[in-house]
Amino acid sequence: MLNQKFVDVPQESRPRERMAEYGPEALANHELLAILLRTGTRDQNVLQLSMQVFSNFDDLYMFKNATLEELLAIPGIGKAKAFELLATIELGKRLAKTTVLKEGAVTSSQYVGKLLLEELKGLQQELVVGLFLNTKNEIIKKETIFKGGLNSSVAHPREIFKAAIKYSSARIIIAHNHPSGNPEPSDADLRFTERMCEVGKIVGIELLDHFIIGEDQYISLKEYGAL
Repeated sequence: MLNQKFVDVPQESRPRERMAEYGPEALANHELLAILLRTGTRDQNVLQLSMQVFSNFDDLYMFKNATLEELLAIPGIGKAKAFELLATIELGKRLAKTTVLKEGAVTSSQYVGKLLLEELKGLQQELVVGLFLNTKNEIIKKETIFKGGLNSSVAHPREIFKAAIKYSSARIIIAHNHPSGNPEPSDADLRFTERMCEVGKIVGIELLDHFIIGEDQYISLKEYGAL
């Protein structure tokens, strides 16, 4: 028996037909996955296989971080399908990042916080990002400065202000994520922010804000009262 395809699924339930009629937004997660998988197995049609794949993960966040070994352990998922899924997940991550932060004027902490939240939430590694602004509060450069977090010896204010001087910045905003998902500032976060303010006063480049990004929320240390 050949692998079961969309033709084995009733027409009114076929994801491609439903997408054509209603758009991709109308499809459930397992229907979108079925389009990527294309075929099922001897015992399952492609929709059933898609639901089985998702049943191996608690939620989309866990699926987003699926490993090759985890996918290959699912009956019906061979190397070809596993690699296709991993490639799709990675492409989705990259596409999400391209729409995050564009050059323009910073109008509020809420504006910047929401943009940074979309870029940094859900990451497994702690990153420190710098936004470099001109005198009109326009973002002239965004750069990932450190990987590994504020507790690492490489995270030092001089490297951030070195970049700020390089880009002729008048002001800067820094942000880092908490992989735990909890944006509550630690003592190390507060100490680092204090040092950044002190160095900023010396070199004449103001630290406007420091954002801490969690899983679904952020904290502005300016609004928090630490600036």
